Amino acid sequence: MTVEVLPAPVQVGYLVPEFPGQTHGFFWRELGVLAQLGIAADIVSTRRPGLNGARADWSDDAASVTTYLASASAPVLMSIVRELRTIPPARLVYVLRQALVMAREGASLPPHATRLRAIVTQLAWLVLGVRLAGLARERRWTHVHVHSCGNAASIAMFARLLSGLPYSLTLHGPLADYGGNQEAKWSNADFALVITEELQSHVRRSLSEALPDTVRVVPMGVDTAEFTRSGPYVPRTAPGTFRLFSCGRLNPSKGHDVLVAAVKKMVDDGADIQLTIAGEDEAGGRGYRQQLERLIDNLGLRHRVRLLGSVPGSAIRKELAEAHAFVLASHAEPLGVAIMEAMCMEIPVVATAAGGVSELVLDGETGILVTPGDPETLAYALMRLMADPPLCAGMGSAGRNRVSSLFGHRRSAEMLAQLAIAARRSSWSRR
Repeated sequence: MTVEVLPAPVQVGYLVPEFPGQTHGFFWRELGVLAQLGIAADIVSTRRPGLNGARADWSDDAASVTTYLASASAPVLMSIVRELRTIPPARLVYVLRQALVMAREGASLPPHATRLRAIVTQLAWLVLGVRLAGLARERRWTHVHVHSCGNAASIAMFARLLSGLPYSLTLHGPLADYGGNQEAKWSNADFALVITEELQSHVRRSLSEALPDTVRVVPMGVDTAEFTRSGPYVPRTAPGTFRLFSCGRLNPSKGHDVLVAAVKKMVDDGADIQLTIAGEDEAGGRGYRQQLERLIDNLGLRHRVRLLGSVPGSAIRKELAEAHAFVLASHAEPLGVAIMEAMCMEIPVVATAAGGVSELVLDGETGILVTPGDPETLAYALMRLMADPPLCAGMGSAGRNRVSSLFGHRRSAEMLAQLAIAARRSSWSRR
């Protein structure tokens, strides 16, 4: 993809909720490509991620250059006051009324406490929208890109209504995961990106006339150079241990309990299995992880299943290099960067045919797709791989080729840069 170079720099805000989080490595790589393309992107986030923060090689650098909107410091409060003074009273009244409408539409009406909470929430996003508009003015942004269609999108929308600041969206999953007021968020955006064809069809059915003129499908991707083996993939041969690796935050949606149950079935059938799971829960190990640990203990799998917690990318690559197969039992996965990383490392994958995974994994060619929530089917697919080393090697090689050709990490950044430049050029033509 060719990206046009403009005679003046394009400076944008890059808004990611609770950055840097466990699954945010893709955003950090995308920012690096944007810089190569001449897009000066300032990282902005709603707040610090806390217990769910990334423990990656790049996370400290990312946090040090991120501006957090939800800060109560004196300079931030003064910035909000300064920006409010630039907004015409009539415009501010109009946006306040819009916030009340959105509170009514985005929350159940009874009881009154719920309605009040919805109003307070919308006003909070409005205030942060003022803060975002102020940052755009100070830093001369021409655009804001929001990697969310949730609360961060509401903040950008209010900044647009208050100051005219253009913004765009990336949708990473079903609209239902991102709260209400989707029509307002999308109709005020200049353009939008979605990561799968399935999601594009979903938003076209759900939002129809509320969509911006430009909605493009651009999958998330991985740095294929970073995820490259130092030696050839060697399938498991009997009677050795079949080493499985899974990577995903510890959340019921990821189906880790289903995977553990599948491992139990395989062990009961006489298989020698070792499963390693990388990822942590949203409470820093004090939430769903404890339920999963109890399940592992109750099934007598403590010596078979290892929970790594949140680990840096170097540890992920090491586990992938040593694994015989990668497995992700999510109940629904929009696409699956972790699956891409495994495919890049030439490892056969078993994943659930839910969400957009079928756009990444070709069943029977680059991996095996199974029904979500079914431990027996999952166990059967893994046993199939364990018993067929040539199949493992063939799927691993095909998977690497597929990701290299279609899911490189530069694609999304190049599309974002192209559309941001086009929007900037359009604004110049109207001067």
